[in-house]
Amino acid sequence: MSTDASLSSTADTGRVAVWRHIFAGFSASLVGIGLARFAYTPLIPPLIQAHWFAASDVVYLGAANLAGYLIGALLGRPLAHRVTNTSALRAMMLLVTAAFLACALPVSVAWFFFWRLMSGVAGGTIMVLVAATVLPHVPAARKGLASGAIFLGLGVGIAASGTIVPLLLNLGLQNTWIGIAALSAALTLATWHGWPSARHLLHASSVSHTVKTREPSTVRVLYVEYALMALGLVPTMVFLVDFIARGLGAGAHIGASYWILYGVGAIFGAPVYGFVADRLGGRFAIRVLSLLQVMAVAALAMSSNRLLVGALTLLVGSYPPGIVPTMLARIHEVVHDHGKQHVVWSRVTTTFAAFQAIAGYTYSAIFNASGGNHRLLFAIGAVALMFVVVADCVAPWLGREPEQNGSVT
Repeated sequence: MSTDASLSSTADTGRVAVWRHIFAGFSASLVGIGLARFAYTPLIPPLIQAHWFAASDVVYLGAANLAGYLIGALLGRPLAHRVTNTSALRAMMLLVTAAFLACALPVSVAWFFFWRLMSGVAGGTIMVLVAATVLPHVPAARKGLASGAIFLGLGVGIAASGTIVPLLLNLGLQNTWIGIAALSAALTLATWHGWPSARHLLHASSVSHTVKTREPSTVRVLYVEYALMALGLVPTMVFLVDFIARGLGAGAHIGASYWILYGVGAIFGAPVYGFVADRLGGRFAIRVLSLLQVMAVAALAMSSNRLLVGALTLLVGSYPPGIVPTMLARIHEVVHDHGKQHVVWSRVTTTFAAFQAIAGYTYSAIFNASGGNHRLLFAIGAVALMFVVVADCVAPWLGREPEQNGSVT
């Protein structure tokens, strides 16, 4: 009896530890990506109205976070090799907190650009490391749901940007930045001891020395799919509020309320997509959920009915955070070694970051050249997402999937 009780107690302790790890991951994605990137959107008009910066500078400063995200995605694994996963994640949450505090002081455009860049670096590093740090401690049958819970932070950050930030703005622009920094600091401290025991990541060179063959074609297709996902989600992520406010003539206030709807969809996206990937597989999730997104974005490009647009906004908002656990599940299906999974995840994240940054500037150029045609951008995004489905359907014809010891160089 005592042995059974001891085993039960150990199992309960293990489950509690897993949930502490998941909460730490959730908090990191909330702080490093959810708030660091998306809280800036509702702050753009106040930054201009308060004459902190010119309108053109504010847009330029917004792009700094995307550029930093790409840098962070590239530096994430090398940083973890020098320290540990846990130390790197803690440092990145501290860096975001410092960036929020620094942004409360409009010293100059260069100052603000640097700290927005640093917040992006932290976000990219967190995205690369957080799943590889937490998921090895989660049972295989629950990895999709766990990754969904971790990246729920993205959705909560988007929702918070449309709710908490406007409330904080009543206290003034400077106090708003300080308030966000306080929230970031609180989550950093609350999760300081919630991470798994610090340990070094598997060094990339150990993988490449062990296996000299090329990556399987199925793995290379994942890079293409994630790049296409980035191209497909940027139009709605960047231009949706402007489409509601000016394209449909609803005004800025109504446009902001639709951003909250987008955030609500994002909250449900990560756990729901992760659950689908757990139950039905990563490949099924990518195909069906991307096809559903194609229809939603295409309908958005054609509709002017505000109720329908609201429903579509909820659906479209689920996609950016939802594809993260979906792609992670697919990587786990294709590559079965934890170290190799981390290498592939780092590479697909870097690919996504690069194409997201490219898409941001490209769509802005198309938008200006087309005279502000939001619907054209949505249509292009729908086509990109359709190619995600096509690429995944073609993948099995390109070669067999790797075996348990599938190679990644």
